[in-house]
This record gives sequence, structure tokens and C-alpha cells, in this order.
Amino acid sequence: MGSVRDTLNNLARDYAIAWSSGDPDAVAAFFVPEGQISINRDKPLQGRAAISEMARGFHAQFPDLELRCDMLRWAGSHAIFVWTLEGHHAETGNLVVIRGWEEWDLDADHKVIASQGWFDAEDFQRQVDGL
Repeated sequence: MGSVRDTLNNLARDYAIAWSSGDPDAVAAFFVPEGQISINRDKPLQGRAAISEMARGFHAQFPDLELRCDMLRWAGSHAIFVWTLEGHHAETGNLVVIRGWEEWDLDADHKVIASQGWFDAEDFQRQVDGL
């Protein structure tokens, strides 16, 4: 059996691969059935269907979306997944490169119970608009 370090590093790698796959259900599968995600303090989206729909929106905005794991840190059942998103915006064609992170609360099977996501929304919009 692998170490917790290996398990969580694989989780982070596979989560980034899921985001990059264009399959929103693959993203949602990393969450417990009633898991939730909140981005930049927005109202939490709860349940795999809502999480899948959120991911579907990002995939529609960025058909060539690539998400990379830049770093992972954890303490017990809490982890921080630091990422870089890169892709061309579907409407403007502009390349967007944005960095952020998610703070995860994990269950014993390393599924995400709750995620608090963060990125610079103003910088994101400037890049989408090509400013």
C-alpha cells in the first residue's frame, strides 16, 4: 500500500487530468455525492450534478482547457491544490493563463467533501477581454 503522500499526489495529478479531459463528470467524480465547491466566496454548488455543470461551463468557455497541478500541501484531511489553468476563450479566442488554488476537506477515501476555490477574477476577465 502506498503512502499518504503518494495517494494525495496521485489525487492531485488525476484531478488536473480530469479537468483537462473535457469530461465534467470526471471532475465531479472526485467529490463525495453531496460534495460542494465554492469559488471566490460564491454560493456553494452542492452535489455531483451541480459540480459537473460548473465544470461543463468552464469547458464550454475553454474548449482546449488545460489544468496543471503546481503544488499540493496537506495536513490530515485538509489539502491545498495549487493550479494553473490555460486555454483559449471560446468567444474571444484570447489565451488565458490564470493561477489559483482549492482548499479541500477530504473524507477517509480521499474524496472531496468541500472545496473553497480561489483565483483573481479581475485578471481572468482582463485576459478574456484581451486587455
